[in-house]
Amino acid sequence: MKEVILGKYGELALKGLNKSHFEAILTREIKERLAPLGEFSVTRAQSTVYIEPQNEAAERAVGDAFYEVQHVFGITAVARAAVAEKDMDSILRTAKDYVPQFLYGAKTFKAEAKRSDKKFPLTSPEISAAVGRAICEVMRGRIKVDVTSPDVTVITEIREAGAYIHAGTFPGAGGLPYGTSGKALLLLSGGIDSPVAGYMMARRGVRIEAVHFESYPYTSEQARDKVLELARILCEYTRTMNVHVVSVTKIQEELRKCCDEDYFTLLLRRSMMRLAERVAKKCGASALITGESVGQVASQTMEALTVTDCAVNMPVFRPCIGMDKDEIVVRSRQIGTFETSVLPYEDCCTIFTPRHPKTKPELEKVLAQEAKYDYKTLEDEALAGETVYPVKRKIMG
Repeated sequence: MKEVILGKYGELALKGLNKSHFEAILTREIKERLAPLGEFSVTRAQSTVYIEPQNEAAERAVGDAFYEVQHVFGITAVARAAVAEKDMDSILRTAKDYVPQFLYGAKTFKAEAKRSDKKFPLTSPEISAAVGRAICEVMRGRIKVDVTSPDVTVITEIREAGAYIHAGTFPGAGGLPYGTSGKALLLLSGGIDSPVAGYMMARRGVRIEAVHFESYPYTSEQARDKVLELARILCEYTRTMNVHVVSVTKIQEELRKCCDEDYFTLLLRRSMMRLAERVAKKCGASALITGESVGQVASQTMEALTVTDCAVNMPVFRPCIGMDKDEIVVRSRQIGTFETSVLPYEDCCTIFTPRHPKTKPELEKVLAQEAKYDYKTLEDEALAGETVYPVKRKIMG
């Protein structure tokens, strides 16, 4: 029996004249993801990607391939399906052989049919009824039909290339194919918000690298390892990512000596943004990404964000800006970063935190504070000590 993976498009299907460009990137991403698992053919038709194993290694790795395709941006739904000839004898025989393995433990099911090939002689209701009867025969009373709220929905798709039988679709990553919307640099702090921000922009097709600011010895090596682990989790979707680690210890120590305490956080954020902009330009990124949310902390008021943005000359994307903490936590759990984000290792923003930070800063007063120390030389030194960590996802199989 021949088994394939069906990946269904989302908004990609609505693209106009440049749809083929998005499809080509999507196809390439799937092929490169699956290459370590075996030889797969990847073809497209009717807003669906057909992924078929071409050798024994690939046939054994269909389960792992299914997992990989679920993490490909641009795919909204994924199904493992058996292929049958477009005649009812072949369809019913395949349904009997293939479907029962997905029904064990379920109490109810229903059969549906989708007939995009209108030349097929039976209607969708007729196909559904026949497949449902065939499954009931082979299951011998171990499962019942429930057309209202079944545990499993068995779907028969009649398409141009053949008939496909599967036990329902599972959610894909959605969004746009990775790399179709340019490149940006994520400020990855190690908290809950920034990994979510990176994921959300990657889901919109933005290729990402990351920069992490550390304050060793005030922050530990475990804090750095935590950030690298967050990057690895994000690589379940992006496959690879460079993490640029830059020390801001000397900048923070100089701030403590020269500037008013209330301005520490704002001045540090401005240095971090300038450093991030320089890293972004080196790696070919044209925007920055942060995990900030309006009003969440003192440095995230509208006035503070305005002062921060004035330090750079490239766009700053803040996909979490209108989300509250509960919404961000829900998303972090969904993408698998939450448990790592809450590990108790401090990041640089928690060092030398002012007791009464400015929430409504005035740019002129911030610039006056900034003039008290040689931030340009300190930032040059910080960037000279940059370390780049290439991070990859764990290969299945």
